[in-house]
Amino acid sequence: MKKPVREIFGTDGVRGKANQHPMDSEMALGLGRAVAALFRSGGHKHKIVVGKDTRLSGYMLETALASGVCSMGADVMLVGPLPTPGIAFIARSMRADAGVVISASHNPFDDNGIKFFDRDGFKLPDELELEMEEFIRNGMSGVLRPTGIEIGRAHRIDDAAGRYIQFLKGTFPNALTLDGMRLVVDCANGAGYRVAPAVFTELGAEVIELGTHPDGININEECGSLHTERLGEIVRKVHANAGIALDGDADRVIMCDEKGDIIDGDVIMALAAIDKKSRGVLNKNTLVATIMSNLALDRALRDRGIDVVRTKVGDRYVINAMREGGFNLGGEQSGHLIFLNHNTTGDGIMGALNVLAIMLREERTLSELARVFEPYPQVRVDIEVLRKREFTEIPEIAHALKSFQGELGEGGRLLLRYSGTENIARVMVEGADHCRIRTMANDLAGMIKSYLGSDIGMIQ
Repeated sequence: MKKPVREIFGTDGVRGKANQHPMDSEMALGLGRAVAALFRSGGHKHKIVVGKDTRLSGYMLETALASGVCSMGADVMLVGPLPTPGIAFIARSMRADAGVVISASHNPFDDNGIKFFDRDGFKLPDELELEMEEFIRNGMSGVLRPTGIEIGRAHRIDDAAGRYIQFLKGTFPNALTLDGMRLVVDCANGAGYRVAPAVFTELGAEVIELGTHPDGININEECGSLHTERLGEIVRKVHANAGIALDGDADRVIMCDEKGDIIDGDVIMALAAIDKKSRGVLNKNTLVATIMSNLALDRALRDRGIDVVRTKVGDRYVINAMREGGFNLGGEQSGHLIFLNHNTTGDGIMGALNVLAIMLREERTLSELARVFEPYPQVRVDIEVLRKREFTEIPEIAHALKSFQGELGEGGRLLLRYSGTENIARVMVEGADHCRIRTMANDLAGMIKSYLGSDIGMIQ
């Protein structure tokens, strides 16, 4: 039997250009109905938490999605702009049946997305997403729609941000404060624009805010975790202890040290793993990372008695491996950090709090701590494509892959993959000779552009 294929859902929910299929009001309405139908079991009144980031299209999609949920007899709890991990927390703590996030994460403002959490705050597995797709495809055929007083209501949870702020502060060690620390915090004009400055300020830090004036269209625009140049400059200018950059939905973080140098997710994971092992709280002395993390991470941690388990790209795959293996720390080079003892998805603010706690415990600057390992040179190139096809089916690319991998041997890696949320092919080459791996990456990018690419070309 042919395995069912997801047509609506990607690797992180449904995503696309706002107001175009599949990210239009019609789809949002259908997804609202589907999630309410999927979790409609038991005799209680069902509740679905719905939150969003700061995109203009969030209003449109929120209204349509809430209408779909209510039409199936479930109540909607609207929390407004709130980080993705905050919505997972609220859904879990308020005993909701599911949580929904309207966000396209780090993408430009004219994109949007919808992703789902179960009652425990975990992203839905593939089989449940397929079930939702089937609901939508058959027009909810055979699913009884309520009438009269059984139709759902929608109401706002006004203190959702405050609840999440208190939760985050509770994850910071009681014996420590941020008194005397100066932090530059870039919220990407996104979902963390209120929560993040409040958390760090209430713990005692002096906070210089960036990206905290969203207008619906400036989310991720030359700010946040993908655009850290200004962050580093301001950290140096104001003599801050560290810089913190979130993405649009605040589920990832990139930091910079007091010198303005970037600290990516690999370094943060290494620091957290070593710290937790030293305190005896790293489950099975293991970190879960993806195939994109630098090889030097594995070798640095292995020397300290810590194993690294690798997964496919995507925090959902990291979390699945953590749950299956009984591990409590994982993440991605891009800045998704998962502390499973506290939350069920990547949490940028929590990741930054962990680094700040390590700085205080060790009484060392972030630049000193970041010397935990010297990363191997790594080159990445993204190419916009018109279609996605197996790379090995294209003889020229297959031959180049085999040749380059043979040349790199055990001293390097070469990865080709497609984005799960965009029409982009990603090339990553890692090895000792920076010039040579750049040539390899550009050669492969040129071939992909020639066979699969658009006229827009390469994104460096």
